[in-house]
Amino acid sequence: MATNVASRPMSPEERKVILASSLGTVFEWYDFYLYGSLAAIIAKQFFSGLDAGSAFIFALLAFAAGFIVRPFGALVFGRLGDMIGRKYTFLVTILIMGLLTFIVGLLPTYASIGVAAPLLLLAMRVLQGAAIGGEMPGAWVFVAEHVPKNRYGLGVGTLTAGITGGILLGSLVAIAINRSYAPAEVREFAWRIPFILGGVFGLVSVYLRRFLHETPVFQELAARRAVARELPVKTVLRDHKGAMVLVALMTWVLSTAVVVVVLITPTYLQKVFQIPATLALEANAVATLTLTIGCVVVGWATDRFGTRPVMLLGWGGLTLSSYWFYTQLPGTPASLVFNYGLIGFFVGSISLLPIVGVRAFPPEVRFTGLSFSYNMAYAVFGGITPILITLWQQHDALANAHYVAAMGVLGFVLGFVPLASRGWQPAKA
Repeated sequence: MATNVASRPMSPEERKVILASSLGTVFEWYDFYLYGSLAAIIAKQFFSGLDAGSAFIFALLAFAAGFIVRPFGALVFGRLGDMIGRKYTFLVTILIMGLLTFIVGLLPTYASIGVAAPLLLLAMRVLQGAAIGGEMPGAWVFVAEHVPKNRYGLGVGTLTAGITGGILLGSLVAIAINRSYAPAEVREFAWRIPFILGGVFGLVSVYLRRFLHETPVFQELAARRAVARELPVKTVLRDHKGAMVLVALMTWVLSTAVVVVVLITPTYLQKVFQIPATLALEANAVATLTLTIGCVVVGWATDRFGTRPVMLLGWGGLTLSSYWFYTQLPGTPASLVFNYGLIGFFVGSISLLPIVGVRAFPPEVRFTGLSFSYNMAYAVFGGITPILITLWQQHDALANAHYVAAMGVLGFVLGFVPLASRGWQPAKA
């Protein structure tokens, strides 16, 4: 009961479901990239009462606060998704995200209202983090329960490609703002524009999602009165520990691949190998593009060849391409772009997480199980990875390669777990 039982081509309506669902994923990573790229300016605007170093740290702590509350948001919105409906929850999360991002673009600064400014910023980040806790897993569940069985992987993989769409959109908006305004103007007021645009984008997403229908799987549960009666997280913790561990470990692989290869490596190239910023960013853009393609190809391949072979090939490819890429640096500009694009393609194996994760839980507690497991793991592993890599690089220039390759091996091993390839199965009578 992971998806609709029918095996057939994907309908135009189901393609609209994927498009409308992916907007939230794009928006989440747009905001993620945006706050990170503007952290230095945010520090000056909201924490100017502190010295520059402390202000930057506090700006990053406000950013981290959003990750810390994600598991709590997963519990709240997961419960709503499993007991009230996927569509309702889906609308609420994107509405909250859009409104709060818009408000951040309008917040008064420390110079205007003093200490109240950073407190308001922190409140916005916390509330937004809670909403994000239910957004991406909710989108995975929503799409998986809409698309036909033989297009399950393709649908979920295409949705996951929205991660890179958000990063690319954030990058393009940041570039446009910096090209359109002088540095002083960006620091003074233009930094607000990307957040206001993001808020408008979020509200447009709400409008488009209004026309989506509840998933057939949840409608069937409601008709059979099989909707979760007890607190869903209680059922998940009692009966589905194995699925939680599987999703948590695959989230570790996903967070490492995205954070290290896509977000950290451009700075690493400049710092360790003195590669010009322009070339590093261009190569990164190619890797981001191939990652997007990889997510879709991996999803398609699971429909065609099965989950286990694709897990073995995808994560094995990430392990090998990781060492190939990092040991060949700095290389020539052409080799840098090609090799970065190659590892980016195998990073596209991250779409295996939702493909496996959605099926790992029964429909009655699927939203809660996936949301809670994913967000708990991401709060931990997504938070410690940048710190771990920074410290590791001080002792080993190939720290990135070792860590990414280790996660590739972990993903490869998980490919042999029966739950990963078969999904949850109802107990036999």
